[in-house]
Amino acid sequence: MTLLWSYNHAPGAAANPPGSWPSESRVQLAAGQHTLIMLAHPKCPCTRASVEELSKLMTYGQGRLRAYVLFVKPPDYSEAWSNTDLWLSAASIPGVTVLIDKGGVEANRFGASTSGQVLLYDQNGTLQFRGGITESRGHSGDNAGRFAVEALLSGGVPTRNQTPVFGCPLFDPDSECRRPNHATPSN
Repeated sequence: MTLLWSYNHAPGAAANPPGSWPSESRVQLAAGQHTLIMLAHPKCPCTRASVEELSKLMTYGQGRLRAYVLFVKPPDYSEAWSNTDLWLSAASIPGVTVLIDKGGVEANRFGASTSGQVLLYDQNGTLQFRGGITESRGHSGDNAGRFAVEALLSGGVPTRNQTPVFGCPLFDPDSECRRPNHATPSN
């Protein structure tokens, strides 16, 4: 149990995003509302919980939030490689645009390397939040990341503007969050 708990609560590498929206990004900053970017590995089981939390955020932030989920695709893989149930789940959320990030160009622009990384920029393109929106790997439910984004969408001040992110490495095409040998999948 200790091994599983340690694994589930071990965050991935934190993003080092630009403080202002990168002008060279092919993703458009939303006019008059916040823009949320989630970077994702299409085969990461941990990111399922992040997509569930994104759905809650989109309901909460209706009319105040535009969201994009960018699925990183290695350069030598077909686009079908990214077409997973995780993709379909994200695409089914109203207000979310799902895109393929060929070669991880956008992930690099936004300084992300862990699946489930969320970045929130305000209508002026200023970074407001970075981190994960789950409390641990593959576990949805109340968490500091989602609460921070909700506070920002309401015009409030969050208690934190950065949280750990829990997910697979974005740039490992074979990654599916290697679990400890004794762990039972919880997602």
